[in-house]
Amino acid sequence: MFWVQFFSRHASVQKILAISSVTRRPSKSVKHCRSVCLRSIFFNSVKYYPTKLVLGIETSCDDTAAAVVDDTGKILGEALHSQNEVHLKTGGIIPPVAQQLHRENIERIVKETLCVSGISLDELSAVATTVKPGLALSLGVGLEYSLKLVDKYKKPFIPIHHMEAHALTIRLINQVEFPFLVLLISGGHCILVVAQGVSDFLLLGQSVDIAPGDMLDKVARRLSLTKHPECCKMSGGKAIEHLAQQGNRLHYELRAPMRHHRNCNFSFSGLCFNATRIIMQKEKEEGLQEGHLLSCVTDIAAAVQHAVALHIVQRTHRAILFCIKSGILSQTNATLVISGGVASNQYIRRALQIVTDATNFNLLCPPPRLCTDNGVMIAWNGIERMRAGLGVLHSTDGIRYEPKASLGIDISEQVGEVAIKVPSLEVSLNELATINL
Repeated sequence: MFWVQFFSRHASVQKILAISSVTRRPSKSVKHCRSVCLRSIFFNSVKYYPTKLVLGIETSCDDTAAAVVDDTGKILGEALHSQNEVHLKTGGIIPPVAQQLHRENIERIVKETLCVSGISLDELSAVATTVKPGLALSLGVGLEYSLKLVDKYKKPFIPIHHMEAHALTIRLINQVEFPFLVLLISGGHCILVVAQGVSDFLLLGQSVDIAPGDMLDKVARRLSLTKHPECCKMSGGKAIEHLAQQGNRLHYELRAPMRHHRNCNFSFSGLCFNATRIIMQKEKEEGLQEGHLLSCVTDIAAAVQHAVALHIVQRTHRAILFCIKSGILSQTNATLVISGGVASNQYIRRALQIVTDATNFNLLCPPPRLCTDNGVMIAWNGIERMRAGLGVLHSTDGIRYEPKASLGIDISEQVGEVAIKVPSLEVSLNELATINL
């Protein structure tokens, strides 16, 4: 009777109890069925229903994603709807279009996630949702939907900083202890931070203009790579990476920017301008109008990718040296984590490996599917915050989304004041450029 009372809320138990109550003396088959059901539910509950279960919802940009993660780091279920093909046709993300697509798909994605995970909304410990930073219209859809859920099912709500989630995703799959250095590179961000704890970051540097993913997308659009037979369904960054493998970056010179600024900030707008200038010159030489494919697209792609990689490497190298010199990180067992959509670029990863090998750092990166925007990282960040007792809200009054939001305490001026000169790794990087990735 104890187990019956203990599990009486479970739907399967209720069905069995209903069957057995039909007659005053249940048959042996009914008794056996009831016993097996209760034992099965007990053992499945022990195995699959740990203390904490968090539903993560992500709508910061153009992907509608959700996932359920438990407090052991197990991904119980996830789903994602990508808007990539729609935005490729329009030449970029149009916020109202992204908003509408989020609205059309968010309920389906959450239901699919819960179905795959075998978890009901009643069984969740909390709902975690991206509230900053990102596209305002997109963030609004995720927040509005989530607040309705937590209000209806009386669940705690955990507002998530999108970049914090990217930074901590590595701890889902690796035993990485704080502190560690993080490079976040994506279509909307490029930042270097030291993760000292959950929600405890030191900002060393960030892009002063556009992000590397945005720059690569702009160059890909200017090259009309959606018309290339091998790249018609690829994002701009993926198309550049793909074609760069076939090109020779030495045919065009694109110098890394900010070479005389001894800080850890980034700038990609100048690179974008110089790449566009080269494209216009080649169009003139080949007698082509804008919108037609150049014969040298592979070489331009290779030059652009190398310049981006070199710029990222130089700033990251300085960040590593600053952290060691200032004592923020110990060179023993020190780790560099790279995440974000651009971290999926294998050429950039290999370039950063050269830096970490030279400085005796460990280089870690989540698998590509967890580098791009996803619901798993949001749910995991929710688990991390629940463990740390940070930002778990039982009242959502006054909660708002924030399209712009910094990450951590900004010490970038201190980095610039130290003005560390970075040793040249040009020879190693030149060797990298000759490797067919």
